[in-house]
Amino acid sequence: MEVCNQNVHDELRVSPADIRSSIDVLKEGRMFINTLPGGEIPCDDQGGLGLYFADTRFLNCLELRLNNTSPVFLSRTLRDSHFSQVEMTNNEFTSNDGQQVLLQTVHLRLLRMVKDAYYQRIRVANFGSCPFVATLSIKLGTDFADIFEVRGTPREKKGSRQGSVLQRHSAAINYLGTDNIRRSVLINFSPAPSGLREEDHFIIAEYNLRLEPKAKNYIYLRVTPVVEPVTGPRKAQASAGKVQASAGPGKDLGFAGASQYLIDAYDSWKNECIRITSDNEHFNQMVNVAVTDLRALSTIYPGTGSVLEAGIPWYAAPFGRDSMIAAWQALMVNPVLARETLRYMARYQGREVNPWRDEEPGKILHEMRYGEMALSGELPHTPYYGSVDATLWFIILLAEYIRWTGETEFLDEMAEPLENALNWCREYGDMDGDGYIEYLCRSERGLVNQGWKDSWDGVIHKDGTIPEGPIALVEVQGYYYRALLDAAELYQVTGSKLKAANLRGMADDLQARFIHDFWLDRNGFVVYALDGRKKPVTTIVSNPGQCLFTGIFPAGMAGKTIERLMKPDMFSGWGIRTMSTDEAPYNPMSYHNGSVWPHDNSIIGFGMRQSGALEELRLLTDTLFEAAQFFDPMRLPELFCGFTRAGKVGPVRYPIACDPQAWSVGSVFLLLRSILGLQCRGNELRVRSPHLPHSLKLLRLENIRVGSGAVSLEFARREDQTYTSVIDTEGMARVTFEKEV
Repeated sequence: MEVCNQNVHDELRVSPADIRSSIDVLKEGRMFINTLPGGEIPCDDQGGLGLYFADTRFLNCLELRLNNTSPVFLSRTLRDSHFSQVEMTNNEFTSNDGQQVLLQTVHLRLLRMVKDAYYQRIRVANFGSCPFVATLSIKLGTDFADIFEVRGTPREKKGSRQGSVLQRHSAAINYLGTDNIRRSVLINFSPAPSGLREEDHFIIAEYNLRLEPKAKNYIYLRVTPVVEPVTGPRKAQASAGKVQASAGPGKDLGFAGASQYLIDAYDSWKNECIRITSDNEHFNQMVNVAVTDLRALSTIYPGTGSVLEAGIPWYAAPFGRDSMIAAWQALMVNPVLARETLRYMARYQGREVNPWRDEEPGKILHEMRYGEMALSGELPHTPYYGSVDATLWFIILLAEYIRWTGETEFLDEMAEPLENALNWCREYGDMDGDGYIEYLCRSERGLVNQGWKDSWDGVIHKDGTIPEGPIALVEVQGYYYRALLDAAELYQVTGSKLKAANLRGMADDLQARFIHDFWLDRNGFVVYALDGRKKPVTTIVSNPGQCLFTGIFPAGMAGKTIERLMKPDMFSGWGIRTMSTDEAPYNPMSYHNGSVWPHDNSIIGFGMRQSGALEELRLLTDTLFEAAQFFDPMRLPELFCGFTRAGKVGPVRYPIACDPQAWSVGSVFLLLRSILGLQCRGNELRVRSPHLPHSLKLLRLENIRVGSGAVSLEFARREDQTYTSVIDTEGMARVTFEKEV
């Protein structure tokens, strides 16, 4: 068998643009754009900036110049994850009529958004005392690069550019891919430019503007990606080809129409979700951004429905593990996300044994892609199934969704996918019949590691060597235990008592074996994994913390695990690191071996609540919420570096972290749910020994969806006691209070 490729995470190119303190990201549906804060995509950028649709980059250059000078960036305001306003001024230049135009004479305001296309309105105003003529130029370009190509995956062959078509108001650039798909970028200008030309494969539009004092000039730009089969996707490619769709050209809504659509859509979304307000404006901004980020990351795929995409820019696609964990974290915000994500995953559940895609019957996908490299067969992502835990998360999310909503009729729809998922666990997930779930990469273009730490060195021995598979990860066994009990509960609901009893018996057997094989007495901690020879990987990592919520640990084992995770070598002061600083492979700037991942911390925090470790949970919540204040716009990124907190210095950015990332967004809500002790069972919302973060004295939660109704609560802290008031209930919803045992 060929050795699996090194994970692409460590092949990413890093450019100066990637490591700036802030990147501007706008997303709607399957389209997104990420630029510098001023809206610019430098034409010589070697990083991942651009306008993307369906895993293809349709713009890799977008520059504004005023008489051949670059504008000076002043500020940027982001609204509701979909609308950006940029303020810029001019460098000193000589006008077309020979006048010297001083610095900060001209003001440029960009309004930017994405709907069915990328829209940009440019307002140019002269705040000087004299009129003059200047040339505003807009330079655009495209490379039609596949997202994997942008990330650094080499290609032996690429499609061909088919030429450009220039008209008075527009330009079109065309490309024919190796997948026999025609991709085009349509660029529309209003009003028509004074001149429009192609130069070295770039489109350059020029406006000769007479700028009267205090007068305003408006220019509108619309960039539309178009994807259309020439003779249909190649028959050899699977389901991704069947749902390939185009963003345009469609009907041009115009700038005002697209803007109003987005305003209405986001207002509607916020009305459907929980409303969270507090006495801390920083906290309010953090949760408001998180709510709108969930709307931006929730994407409808033609013919398949809606799903949470994993993150921008690298993972703007359906991911089994990421999408389901994020939906689980966000149940308190809007449980519809979970239902729609489950439906998407069930639709693409594995049907056959296919080593190329690491597919097996009943298995839940890892990643679905729609770009040229997937559709032409260069990559197995149509979909790719290299995830050992996505199938387990499918069961966990399904059970928690039913608990939260009481929507037992949804079980009828999910009955077959649930049965198939359990069959996969027994017949394929347990590769050697020992009762554990293991993984081993079979695809020559697949992931060598298939847990959540899926970089090539994400599973590593203390001495830095890579263990041989099959690998049985510690947290995966915890997930499996939880999934067995959850499935038993679902079968109990449907009256299948014998199935439920059998599953509970399997869970008991798994727990007994797990305690014997994974607990290492000499260091009082749980081993990372068992390798292919069932030898323990004893590296100290955060993964055992994700077992806490599953219940697989007895109380004493859970307490020792929490104590170990909060020691200084693991707890950085900003969160729990992925690896101990005492380990040889530790690197605070690595992807998985010493960094801090908010989603990892939120799952650990949820387990701390289950284990009654409220002080540790409160510390973890406080530090992560404090960390968010150092990231723009109060958004926790995919990960950040694991350096130890010191003084007033904030956490250190990881240079190519996705931002936003769905399960980092969801972390805010899971941590909040954990510290408030909220749990839903049908029409009953249970509040158990709530605590407010130290940064809050007053917190109000309105429109918590509970079964078929809704609840509104208020929490107030006086000294160190948190008090809860029921503000309102709707429908059949009710609230009960419990004390920590």
